[in-house]
This record gives sequence, structure tokens and C-alpha cells, in this order.
Amino acid sequence: MQPTPEQISSYKQCGFVKIESVISQEEALRFRESALRYAKNNPPISNSSIFDQFVNVWTHDDAMKALTLHPNVARVATALAGEALRLWHDQILIKQPHVSLPTEYHQDQPYWPHATAPHPISCWLALGDVPVERGCMTFLPGSHRRTDLPAQSLADGRSLFAIAPELEWSERITQPLRAGDCTFHHGRCAHMATSNFTDETRVAHVVIFMPRTATFDGKRHVVTDPLSLNVGDPLAGTLFPDV
Repeated sequence: MQPTPEQISSYKQCGFVKIESVISQEEALRFRESALRYAKNNPPISNSSIFDQFVNVWTHDDAMKALTLHPNVARVATALAGEALRLWHDQILIKQPHVSLPTEYHQDQPYWPHATAPHPISCWLALGDVPVERGCMTFLPGSHRRTDLPAQSLADGRSLFAIAPELEWSERITQPLRAGDCTFHHGRCAHMATSNFTDETRVAHVVIFMPRTATFDGKRHVVTDPLSLNVGDPLAGTLFPDV
């Protein structure tokens, strides 16, 4: 699978793009069962009222590893980013029915300990249908050009807009997804997801890639904290495989 020239152009302009059927609906539903089984048997690193979050699942579960390293996902991500990539980490994000709070507008990259990484890209893959009411993604087109912003709070609906007031008046594009569809978004493209107002659990698998040039900048992060890295060390090796 490869994105079309139009999809690549749209990604570069807007900071995100929807890709339909990156895996089949049947595959998505099989991986959904694997994700839910993993979630049942393992504690999340975060089970806030926003979502249950499970990080680096691919290192513990062979079924989810097959999804994280799926060649369709890697090929599309590389074509959109326009450079060679490594895996940063994966994560299962689960919004429980009726009780979840919104994931408020934020950029991802300010949370990551990356230097020399101008083009990080995430694949947000729907493992089941995700209509608007179940917590699909809404993006602020062009916000990936704001590379100067500090980290924003996922729990505070005013956090991003207090830091960058002009973004409050940006166009907002909401992308409901069918099972097997995904969005790819730049690590600086601001996005949010609503609460899950439906009776069905929302299950998304996120695969995050970074340029192979990425080095460690010293910030704390659950993935790198155990690694005893020094500032400037490359983010490479078996935990960060080339794709």
C-alpha cells in the first residue's frame, strides 16, 4: 500500500490525512480482540478518566506486534513523512463507554524526548467503527507548523488555546473512521477526541514513528526513563527498530 500524491500533498499541507482500509475490517476486528485481551490481563500506564493507555505493547504481545510492525502502516508513514523512520512506540488507547472524558486539544511531540526529529508521524488505527460519538479524532489543519509550543494538558480544554490563542479560530476537521481505517498525523498537529457517548468500547491502536536522525534530549518519558540515555544519544537499537 502507498498513499496517493494527493494524500501526500494533503498531509504536508494540513498535518494529517485519512487513509481508508490500511488493514481490512476483518483484520481490525481480530486485532481488537487481541487488544482487549491484552488490556484485560495487563495494567495500563494510565487509566485516567480520559482513556486507558498501554504503551510498547508490541514488546510483550506477538499479536499486537504484528499490527505495530504491519508493512502497510510502515510504508504509508514513510511515504508521508518523506524520510527514513524508526518506531518510537505503540500504544493501545481505550475509551470506556459513557464514562470517558474528552481528550482535549494538544500536540504530541512536546511530550517526547526527541531532538533532531522534525517529522514524527503517528498512525491512529480504528479497531472497530469509530463514529464521532465514540471518540474519533478532530484536527486543527496546519497547526503542525507551530513547532515552538510547550506541552499542553490533555485534560484542560483551554490549555492549547491559552498558549496559542489564534488556534482557537482555526478550521476544525473531524474524521470518523470505519474499522481498519486510520489517520496519520504529524507530531505537532493539534488534535482532540470527544468522550465515548456510545455503548461500545472505543479501541484505537497508535503506532508512532520518528526520523532515524532522532536523538535523546533529556526529557523524562516512560519509554526512555529505564534506558540510562545521555543527552545526544541516538534513539536506536532493538527497542526502536528501523521500518
